[in-house]
Amino acid sequence: MPLRFLTAGESHGPSLTTILDGLPAGLALTPDIINKELARRQQGYGSGGRMKIEKDTVQILGGVMGGETTGAPIALLVQNDDHVKWKGKSVESMTAPRPGHADLTGAVKYGYKDLRPALERASARETTMRVAAGAVCKHFLAQFGIIVGGYVSSIGEVQTDFGDMSYAERFTRAEESDVRCPVEISANQMRAEIEKTIHGKNTLGGVIEIVALNLPIGLGSFVQWDRRLEAKLAHAVMSVQAIKGVEVGDAFENAKRLGTQAHDPMTLERSNVQRSTNRAGGIEGGISNGQPIVIRAAMKPIATTLLPQPTVDLLSGTESPTKYERSDFCPVPRAVPILESMVAFVLADALLEKLGGDSINEMKPRFELLRKATLDDLPMDNFPHIFWD
Repeated sequence: MPLRFLTAGESHGPSLTTILDGLPAGLALTPDIINKELARRQQGYGSGGRMKIEKDTVQILGGVMGGETTGAPIALLVQNDDHVKWKGKSVESMTAPRPGHADLTGAVKYGYKDLRPALERASARETTMRVAAGAVCKHFLAQFGIIVGGYVSSIGEVQTDFGDMSYAERFTRAEESDVRCPVEISANQMRAEIEKTIHGKNTLGGVIEIVALNLPIGLGSFVQWDRRLEAKLAHAVMSVQAIKGVEVGDAFENAKRLGTQAHDPMTLERSNVQRSTNRAGGIEGGISNGQPIVIRAAMKPIATTLLPQPTVDLLSGTESPTKYERSDFCPVPRAVPILESMVAFVLADALLEKLGGDSINEMKPRFELLRKATLDDLPMDNFPHIFWD
């Protein structure tokens, strides 16, 4: 059965919920594991006033007994502390859609008489529950030594040169930075850029890198379009609010190169087939190849700005400026754990498909027996074959 989750709840409603279905039994799970990731989502320079209000903590309502998953759906809930300010109170009508948000498209699609229902559900507040579900998936992957981490590589015009810094070091240093950039010089420049944007009453976007380490070869497939691993990852990453572009490995640089410069040459080290580069980003032919999976996501500046933008008031039928709704000035640092969660979800699903089984204890021995890219695991018979008769 595929791993799946649904989220429910509105930005200013009483609570947010998710049900994560398909995880095996026997995974030790406590609220602290999830709360740690929820706290990460609320940290980052350039965040708005709401992060001073909400202190997200999770309640596990189902699927866990005695501190372990049972194999049943896992139900999670996070209360909205800000709801008390909205409960039972008249809310001013919202009739002027913001460019770049779901206000207008949502009203056209669902026939809303007020734009707020679109705002409430389309809001990135929904990602709270993605991070909750993703925290469980990251914890599941960790049982097999698989690590999913991320960091900011650019904000606005500020680009980062990572040099030869390892991915593990990037993860660690990013968590020590309030802009989640592992290179201090770049982090300082990013902070200054965000500060300038705040004073200018505007918003700022950037690029985030998510990396998965220690994955086995063989996750995903080329036999159908919807089973290709990079396709699933791109879908998940692009589903996050304000993400408008994604690449796997050196995709856009590879588009400028010749074929002999765009791929990863194979060499033999003892009996292991290895590569000295990772331009493919850890995926070949829709299947993980054992190298780090590297994904870059482009996040646009979010739509809600203190500086008014031109729009049309649908009530009066006149052109008018937008009205400000509370938001981040730069959501890029806070988006890192959100994207990690979506990547972890896809990889957990792919690993479950590969291993099968209903409990962690069934899966671990199967994981150890997975084939590797060694000559011993790849015997060729050297016979002519008639494939079609």
